Amino acid sequence: MKIAVTGATGQLGQIVIAELKKRIAAESIIALARTPENASDLGVEVRAFDYNQEEKLSDSLNGIDKLILISGTEFGKRASQHINVINAAKGVGVKSIIYTSLLRADSSALNLAPEHVETENALKASGLNYTILRNGWYSENYTASIPGAIGGGAFLGSAGQGKISSAARADYAEAAAIVALSDEYDSKILELAGDQAYTLSDLAQEIANQTGNPLPYNNLPEEEYANILKNIGLPEGLALGLAHWDVCAADGDLFDNNQLLSKLLGRPTTPISESVKQVLA
Repeated sequence: MKIAVTGATGQLGQIVIAELKKRIAAESIIALARTPENASDLGVEVRAFDYNQEEKLSDSLNGIDKLILISGTEFGKRASQHINVINAAKGVGVKSIIYTSLLRADSSALNLAPEHVETENALKASGLNYTILRNGWYSENYTASIPGAIGGGAFLGSAGQGKISSAARADYAEAAAIVALSDEYDSKILELAGDQAYTLSDLAQEIANQTGNPLPYNNLPEEEYANILKNIGLPEGLALGLAHWDVCAADGDLFDNNQLLSKLLGRPTTPISESVKQVLA
């Protein structure tokens, strides 16, 4: 059986490939990457794969049994890109697709959700076997802000006291590898999130506890937070997105307590305290 992973040089894709290599021979894994030369250190076969080049996708999918389709990063283009991949996979006889979607995509207020829902619907209509991994928030989405927060003397956000059930990116990658190597999850939608929910106030306190220095959480209006992010150099689209996603967190869109991810892994998900520790180290 050959398993291919799209976005193989991305933050999630690299870890998925590493998790697969723990479980099956490297010869059974194909890395699909827009820039193949960047994947030379993954230790598996690499094939060129650009979501936008529909006419070339089929060649790269030849001989693939299962495809882990990691969602693209070009907002506004992702649904059409994913559908290109689904059509190509169907055309060359790929048997199953595992897709990384968004927690409760069909009811989420996050502006990320509609493209995921469109992709999910295309998968269901394709006739292929599929598993939809509705991934919750990555802890790294917040812990990446730790150095800046420490430097600025406060953790900023717009999430109020909304609870966030994040897990480490590695947890979601391991889940994808487990699902890819089983037929148990065919035609299933899995809502995946971390075991322990926290607020951004809790996160700021955890950082303070580990550093030994006070670090308040400053909750800001969405527009003010977005403007600060733009002023420190983030692209406008990303700044607006981060502020919007925080507001959605305040409304509960990043909270889930079904603990399905830890059941799938057979272990607890990585606590936010450990993710903080890794950044501070």
